[in-house]
Parts: sequence; structure tokens; C-alpha cells
Amino acid sequence: MTLRRPLASLITVRAVISTLMLGSATLVQLRSPGALLVDPFFFLIGLTYALTAIWALTLKYAESHRWIVNLQLAIDTVIVTAFIGLTGGVTSYFSSLYVLPVIAASTLLLRQGGIAVASLGAVLYAAVVSLQYWGPATAGEEWFRVEKSVLPLVRVAGYTVAINAFGFIAVAILSGSLAERLRRADKSLAEASDEIANLQALNEHIIDSLVSGLVTTDYHGRIVSFNRGAELITGYGPEEVMGQQVQEVLRLPAAFTASMQMDRPERANHIEYRFTAGGQDLELALSASHLETPKGRAGLIFSFQDVTDIKRLERESQIQQRLAALGEMAAGIAHEIRNPLASMSGSIQVLRQELPLSDEQAQLMDIVLRESERLNSTIRSFLAYARPQRLGVSRLDLRRVLEDTALLLRNSTEFCESHRIDVDAPAAGLWYEADEGQLRQIVWNLASNGLKAMPSGGTLWLRVSVDADGDVVLAVQDEGVGIASDQLDGIFQPFHGAFEKGSGLGLAIVHRLVSEYSGEIQITSQPGKGTTVAVRLPLKAADQEPALAAAG
Repeated sequence: MTLRRPLASLITVRAVISTLMLGSATLVQLRSPGALLVDPFFFLIGLTYALTAIWALTLKYAESHRWIVNLQLAIDTVIVTAFIGLTGGVTSYFSSLYVLPVIAASTLLLRQGGIAVASLGAVLYAAVVSLQYWGPATAGEEWFRVEKSVLPLVRVAGYTVAINAFGFIAVAILSGSLAERLRRADKSLAEASDEIANLQALNEHIIDSLVSGLVTTDYHGRIVSFNRGAELITGYGPEEVMGQQVQEVLRLPAAFTASMQMDRPERANHIEYRFTAGGQDLELALSASHLETPKGRAGLIFSFQDVTDIKRLERESQIQQRLAALGEMAAGIAHEIRNPLASMSGSIQVLRQELPLSDEQAQLMDIVLRESERLNSTIRSFLAYARPQRLGVSRLDLRRVLEDTALLLRNSTEFCESHRIDVDAPAAGLWYEADEGQLRQIVWNLASNGLKAMPSGGTLWLRVSVDADGDVVLAVQDEGVGIASDQLDGIFQPFHGAFEKGSGLGLAIVHRLVSEYSGEIQITSQPGKGTTVAVRLPLKAADQEPALAAAG
């Protein structure tokens, strides 16, 4: 325990008490001249103030030099003794003033220091009384202003000294015990406070370490806590949301908010909804309940997670399950439809060549052949989607693939003067090991969709690069009509084509091929501004060095 603060309080109290006591004695002297000696009292007042100033100057050294504290207490006891001597010695009514330095010593130095000061006070008090009785004949009159003839009997004086000495010691023991108990209580309180602070800090660290967002509110729905997980998910800082209504910050549906009224029965509330944070649409899974305390409901507690990736994986899993079912059907479809269709088409061609047909009959024959070819193309795309196979893995230059695709698109019927196609790839090329036909099909399907999305013209970018993780990134960006956020999840579904021409299997085939290469597809789109499709393919360890060198 530090001595500086209690010692400063002692210095202040000493000055106040000394001023009051000695000042009152001065008033007595002024009202009754000759009752007390004036000069010694003024001397004691001056001495007290001088010592107070000295003790104040030595305050910063008292902690490292404990003898300064002992000296102060000893001088206090001597000053009290002098005051009692000037007010009658054994007949003085101020002998109880010894209690003040005793209590001060017990407070600063505990029981041992209190007993020491009490013993010193008892010895000095006994010395004053002895001097009154057995000192020089004139001591009583000159020093104490009390004639020996009016002093009590020796045994009464001895009894008075003994009673006072006993009182001093008793006060020292009692005040020392109280001081020790108080110090132990302070220590226990400080330890308990530290434990509570550590526990509170631990709880805060645990809450802030949660990946899930955790928000609590008061009884009126105002946010009172907002952990780091909630900050990372929502993009809001705690200083922005404190005191705000939780339904506004988390953008909760009105029906869900109504179900969380404080007077409603307790029940589990769970909801999954879309939340926009930082320009991105997230899917949140949120659970809410009432915050119960021993005094009743104090507010609400919300726990939520970003389940966007989980939902995406669930959708991909559903697509893969659908692919598995289609794969089992693919062989039967090939034999049951494609082969008879080829026979029918061949028969029609033979009949058209050998039979004399009118113009109308020839036109009908052409329609049958054309539709047969279209049906055959659809079946071929369906089989490519349902059961893709790597026909032959070889080393190919992705820059060349993009340039060839751009050249074909520029010469296609869908390309017009308002269209522009740019290729962004490393000048030295970027090599990758894959089935060339499948990689060209991925790029062609994405690029042709991008061109179709710009019926009024625009720029189509074809890019390839290597990212910081060493993966190859094929990106196709258009300035077309874009895709609404609620339609992004279904664009890889079979027969989900958004264009009049096509089988609706182009993006489904891309998704399947990318999955075969353990890659992933990321789509960002804004209606009316365009779409960017990025295909991320893992780069084999053997090909990392040349690819990275080309990218640099």
C-alpha cells in the first residue's frame, strides 16, 4: 500500500486540528487574560505550521524513507505533550489528544506502529506528571502554571496516568486491528476487482473472437453491444450503431421484428434473409431470443452468420446431384434417341435425292433435316453437359485460345459494327495443361453469351492472368444488360437460357467443365451495366514457374 495519499491526508488533518485546538486556547486567553500563557501557544502554532510545510516538502520521499513517517508521528506526540503541559499537566483536560497520533500511526503503520506511538505518549505523559510532583519547586508555577498545593494526591495522579496509558494502548490495539482489517479488505477488494476485470476482459475477448455476429439490445431495442464478428459481417463500426434500433441496423423484416416484442412468450426465432453490405449481397442466418436476467427480460440478443458460401455450396451440391442423375440417363439417351434420329435423317436424305418432289415437298424435307440436325445438336450439348470427359490433356497457350475465340466472334453473325472485342493476356503467353477442346468451349460459351448480352453494342473483354495464389483466372467482361441479383443463383441450371437462340446449356456446360478441373466461377453483375464472369482454375505445380514468369 502506498503511504503518500494517507500521509498527505494526515498533514492536512494535523494542520486543521492544531489550528482549532491552539486557536481555541488562544481565544480562552484573550477572554480571560492570565488564564493561559500566550507566547508558548503562538510558538506551538508557528511550530506546527512550519513542520506542516516541511512534511509537505518531504512527502515525495516518505515512501522510500519510512523514518520520515516515524519522525512525524514522534514529533506530533511531543507537541501534544507540550500542549498538555501548558494546559495543566495532570490536571489538563486535553490528555485525550494523545489518541490522535496513535490513530494516525495505526492507520499508517498498522498495530505495531500504533502501540509504539501509544507507548511513547504514555512515557511522555508520565514524565510531565512526575516533573509536576518531583521537579523543582517552582516548576509547577513557572512551567505548568499550577501550584503544587492544588495538585491531586500522588496515588490519584498515578491512577490517572495508568488509566490514560491503558487507554492509549487500547486505542492503539483497536485502531491497529481495524486498520489491518481494512487493509486486508482493500487488498481482497482489489484482488476481486482484478479478477472481475480479467473475467470481463476474457468474456470480451471470447465474444470478439466469435466468427458469428453477436448483438444485444436494451429493453427498447437499442443496441448496447456489437462484437467484432458483427462488425466484419455488416461493415458497421460499434461507434456507428450504439444506441440505434437493431431492426434498422440489421434491416430485419417487419414480420420478424414484430415476433420479437418483449411481451411475447419466449420462443426460438430464426430467419434467413438477404443483407447488403459494402455493395455485396449476403445471405444471413439469424437467431434471436430474449435476454433473460434475474430481474426479468432486459432486452434482446441476436446471433447471426454469413451463410453466403454455405448456400452457394448447397446449390452446387444440388446441381451435382442433378448432374449425377443426368449422367446415368446420358447413355440411354444416346442410344434411344440419337441413333434412331441419325437413321431417320439419313433415310430422309435418300428419299429426297431419289424421289421426284414438288417444291413444297422439298421444303418440308429440308425442314425435317434441319430440325433433325438441331435436335442432334441439342442432344450433343446435353451429353457434353451431363458426361464431359477429358479427351486429351495437352499443353496449350491460353492467350492463343482467347485470340482465336475473339477472331471467331468478330466473324460471327452476332457481331456488328457497334461491338468491340479486346484481349488482355501476357505478351509471352500463359501456358496451361488441359483438354484444349474443353478450354475453348469454356471461353467460347462465356464470350458468346457476353456478346449476346450486348444487342446494342459495347466492348467485350477477354482476360487471362495468374493471381497471387498461383491460380489461372479467365475473365469475360461485357457491357450488356446485366443479371438481376435474384437470378444469379439459377444461371447454371440446365435449360436456363436467357436468349432466344441456344439450348440453355451453355453456362451449365461451363460449370460442369470448371468443376471437373476443381475450379470455381465468380460472377459480378449490375443490371444495365454489364457482367463479369471469372473462372479460377488451379495451376499445376509443374506449370507455375513458366506461367508466373509470363504473367510478370
